Amino acid sequence: MDNDSKIFVAGHNGLVGSAIVRKLREDGYKNLVLVPSSECDLRNKEAVENLFSIHEPEYVFLAAAKVGGILGNKNHKAEMIYDNLMIQNNVIDSAYRIGSKKLLFLGSSCIYPKYCDLPIKEDYLMTGALEPTNDSYAVAKIAGIKMCQSYNEQYGFNAISAMPCNLYGINDNFHPENSHVLPGLIRRFHEAKEQNLSTVTCWGDGSPMREFLFVDDLADACVYLMNNYLDSQKIVNVGTGTEISIRELAELIANIVGYTGHIMWDTSKPNGTMRKVMDISRIKETGWEPKVGIREGIRRTYEWFKSNVEGVRS
Repeated sequence: MDNDSKIFVAGHNGLVGSAIVRKLREDGYKNLVLVPSSECDLRNKEAVENLFSIHEPEYVFLAAAKVGGILGNKNHKAEMIYDNLMIQNNVIDSAYRIGSKKLLFLGSSCIYPKYCDLPIKEDYLMTGALEPTNDSYAVAKIAGIKMCQSYNEQYGFNAISAMPCNLYGINDNFHPENSHVLPGLIRRFHEAKEQNLSTVTCWGDGSPMREFLFVDDLADACVYLMNNYLDSQKIVNVGTGTEISIRELAELIANIVGYTGHIMWDTSKPNGTMRKVMDISRIKETGWEPKVGIREGIRRTYEWFKSNVEGVRS
């Protein structure tokens, strides 16, 4: 990409899209196409085709998606599969037909089988059953990967796919019911501190291990891959390659927030997958590595949360 290349960031107001926009602007890219969903519903084929015909973007970051936490994925499976299929089908096809030079599709680590060897290698895709609570979302993302690979194989379209691990950071969703675990814990510990609550109850027993990536690191990886990675047939994991237990995560967040009460664990609630860490050898071999440690990432996320989330007192 050149600094004056026309770049469309689909989903630019979301967690990932906004981080990509920050990174692009930081690196001097000025010709960005940023169209809010109120002006173009990416689920609408005609609307997306019209957007591409007007702007003719040279490069496309496909970060738009319907996302949710454990409850959101479990209780809204229909929306998860329909919305995501429609969004990615329309954007990938329109990018190809308008002659975009390259597209980067963002998937998720949930595409991999529930039970597979660790760390999770890209080659494990479609080698086993998915986690049932988010299989609709995962199937949609797998379809996006296959669409990119198929358009490359049949049409020569330069479409690459990146699979991030669990993300967090600026512009995250801190909703008390529909957020992912890390932002959800930030909100709960903050509110417990403000309300002087003696205990905070967390789901499960705290033993599951998870991998977390600060979203600005993902954005850095996305821009790097757009400029340097060419293999449409090989997906790329993006993560840290390190794990932290949910218990350790909760204690770390409580410490950063300044909550000094007791953390209780509700073992009647599910733990989910016990371990989930990705092999990031492929992207490291290209020359990219994450830069932001989890303590620093949580600290920056919490500072943003206090200043930007409605109803929160700093």
